[in-house]
Amino acid sequence: MAAKSLFDVDLGTLPVILAGHSVGEITASALAGVLTEQEAMTFVRERANSMAAAAAVTPTGMSAVVGGDPAEVLAAIEATGATPANVNGAGQTVAAGTFEQLKALADNPPAKARVIPLKVAGAFHTSHMSPAVSALESLKPGLKPQKPQVPLLSNFDGREVTDGGAAVESLIAQVSRPVRWDLCMETLVQRGVTGVIELAPAGTLTGLAKRGMPGVKTVAVKTPDDLTAALALFAELEGNA
Repeated sequence: MAAKSLFDVDLGTLPVILAGHSVGEITASALAGVLTEQEAMTFVRERANSMAAAAAVTPTGMSAVVGGDPAEVLAAIEATGATPANVNGAGQTVAAGTFEQLKALADNPPAKARVIPLKVAGAFHTSHMSPAVSALESLKPGLKPQKPQVPLLSNFDGREVTDGGAAVESLIAQVSRPVRWDLCMETLVQRGVTGVIELAPAGTLTGLAKRGMPGVKTVAVKTPDDLTAALALFAELEGNA
């Protein structure tokens, strides 16, 4: 008998909230039952291809801004004309824009902050990705999104998405608008979440959770060997629910 995948599990019976950062929101939407496994993979492929094409139009990039006062960091990014593309919370914001804009930010960083260039192909989650939004819109007629089986958070504002169509709209729109992971973490805290299990490729979000969600227990599933720890944490949290 073939082993079941995560897509075959009835998550609706479990005390979980799903959220994903950037492309991870597609995984979360699939696990929530909004998209089928095939639809999710098709969406990922078209998203990657269309974002690569958009990135080739104008030379752009991204830089992480670590530390500093959050308000001052946002002001410094916007002063250069760049975009705070990933507002991750826990002292981390990612700026995106032209190389000239990112150089201006690096030359005049916010107080007590470091600006670290990232090895990426373009300014994702900004207006530079607008052509990719149009490409993904063409996928909608072939999708049959369903109502999420469990609470699913949107990268746009950290709020729960309760309709399948709205979840797909969020997935398409986030390509050219900032990811507000800070707001997703705020929602998780407000809802009493005490444990976070991050699926592969893992490590970044659990790191943010440790700093932005004090007291939360975390497991990053980087290899199959980490599944035992993840299942143990889930069983512990389920028993305390």
